[in-house]
Amino acid sequence: MPKITFINADGSRLEVEAPVGLSILEIAHRHNVDLEGACEGSLACSTCHVVVDPEWYELLPAAKEDEEDMLDLAFGLTRTSRLGCQIIITEELDGLTVSLPGGSRNALLGD
Repeated sequence: MPKITFINADGSRLEVEAPVGLSILEIAHRHNVDLEGACEGSLACSTCHVVVDPEWYELLPAAKEDEEDMLDLAFGLTRTSRLGCQIIITEELDGLTVSLPGGSRNALLGD
């Protein structure tokens, strides 16, 4: 089974199993990783913002326009930022590493 490594804002790392077909957000929730996902993956917020390790970024499908619009609202946006609800695990993503930003903006709550 593929694995994914989450790097928390404090620098701690957590490697977990990442079942094919699940999103990063779903995997984070299964393992109690602090990735909010206020809209439950409906692409209506940016609280599942992750920063993809640059060596993995080009292997991901390109972000669609709706995701890019939500990313504009994300806290700590970087060149390799993506929404965790939009990255679906495949066998090719075994070893993927993502970092969690130090905060989030919840447009649903006006944060």
